[in-house]
Amino acid sequence: MAEVHSRGRPSRGPFATAARAFRRDRTGMAALVAVLLCGLLALAAPLLAAAYGKNPTTHYGQDEPGLLSAEGLPVLPNGGISGEHWFGIEPGLGRDVLTQLLYGMRTSLLVALASVAVIAVVGVVLGVTVGYLSGLADRAFTFVCNVLLAFPTLLLLLALSPVIQTRFVDPGENEPAWMQFTSLILVFAAFGWVPLAMVLRTAVRSLREREFVEAARALGASRRHIVLRELLPNVWAPVLVHVTLAVPGIVTAEAALSFLGVGINEPVPDWGRMISRGSEVFYDDPTYMVFPGVAILVFVLAFNLLGDAVRDALDPRTAR
Repeated sequence: MAEVHSRGRPSRGPFATAARAFRRDRTGMAALVAVLLCGLLALAAPLLAAAYGKNPTTHYGQDEPGLLSAEGLPVLPNGGISGEHWFGIEPGLGRDVLTQLLYGMRTSLLVALASVAVIAVVGVVLGVTVGYLSGLADRAFTFVCNVLLAFPTLLLLLALSPVIQTRFVDPGENEPAWMQFTSLILVFAAFGWVPLAMVLRTAVRSLREREFVEAARALGASRRHIVLRELLPNVWAPVLVHVTLAVPGIVTAEAALSFLGVGINEPVPDWGRMISRGSEVFYDDPTYMVFPGVAILVFVLAFNLLGDAVRDALDPRTAR
């Protein structure tokens, strides 16, 4: 039976209270709409490209005369924007910018969401388990986390690409796309679970002494039952906040690696590689760099604002 206030109205659960607070946050709602729109555009990229009549890999500027100059720059102003190519064409190869942006969004979301999924699973399992067990497990966990936090993740990613290329790819062949995605996801996940696990460890260490956990122990509940049924449902809030804020961080890290030439390689569309190419021709064609730059800015800003709104909504100290 639902708990009732003195005025006869049923009390709100923590999730309903947080959802109500989130709906009152106009910035958070706008960020949520932007995030959902980005996800929808990424999912519908093949359909949108088919309706648009272009794809991200065809070299339109080289196949169709009059689109690129002898120097490889768009002939039309503003990066070659026209009724055929709404966002212009890429300098040099002449690929369509709009379809590259849409498929580049798919690339960023795939790497970020897959990495965050692994981070959430590993971080929750280790953080909750170690926080409950304490003792030797806690000391070993702390040592491993400190080592991983001290490790230069970016340098590892920079060094990993040539190692994989040498050991697992035949000479003269390009690294398969699935291998590029897998390498990035595994490295991001291998280091990304640490902050989440440490937060959950601290939260669980305070929860394990609460009355409801002591009551479960007194009733003879197993450790598995206490962890899964008593502790885990009470730590979903920091998990949700961490996941929301981790996505934009991974998106920017993946774009930075592609900018440096060790992320996602050709021919897979990628925002970081588009910005890298745009920086090379910026003085002659600044338009090409503007579109992926604005796309990353809007994407990351929307996720950051969404994460802030979720955190505020879940924080019981926030004024409702």
